[in-house]
Amino acid sequence: MGLIAKLMVKMVNQCRKPKGRFGRIVAKGMNKGSHAKMAAWSLNHISVKPEDIILDIGCGGGRNVKVLAKIALEGKVYGIDNSEISVKISKKVNKELIENGNIEIQYASVSSLPFNEDTFDLVTGYETYYFWPDLINDLKGIYKVLKPGGTLAWINEGYKCENEKYRKRNEKWAKIGNFEIHTPEQFEEFFKKAGFTEIEIFTEKNKGWIIVKGKKPDI
Repeated sequence: MGLIAKLMVKMVNQCRKPKGRFGRIVAKGMNKGSHAKMAAWSLNHISVKPEDIILDIGCGGGRNVKVLAKIALEGKVYGIDNSEISVKISKKVNKELIENGNIEIQYASVSSLPFNEDTFDLVTGYETYYFWPDLINDLKGIYKVLKPGGTLAWINEGYKCENEKYRKRNEKWAKIGNFEIHTPEQFEEFFKKAGFTEIEIFTEKNKGWIIVKGKKPDI
């Protein structure tokens, strides 16, 4: 394996779970560039109310948590990550909002969510589902912690899209990182298997971005 290929593998592994000095750079980089632009675009399709209780899974560098908290001013935003580096950076980025009680950051895995059932109005996952250990069961775990009527929103740029340029790019990174990417139809099927209804999919074809939303039925 050549030097460039080794660096690309290292980059993907750091996106999976940032650690060490390089991990700090990667986690901070999640707050910038295309990630930040995609996150801003996502808010055109995700309803966030002032009183919402929100969970961001894989909170990375903490920027998305801060953005959500500035909308949900009367609620609270929780962020979790399985990287100690990411948790540390997220806490630093959100220091003031944590002290004010608007945000809480925890070290935790999507496969073992440290929350009670029916807790959240909204759960978000930005560029993270590729690395979940047990996709369908992890979705079912999220379903449990959502309130009836609550929403899960996945936001990704790595998927099997119609745009050939981005599809080839995504397939290359998936091969390097040893993870799978999926079609919008597969996303919908995953959500259905976990019990979600009212599934909606939005794409930005000129950017290669996708949002998948599903609701926990309001019984």
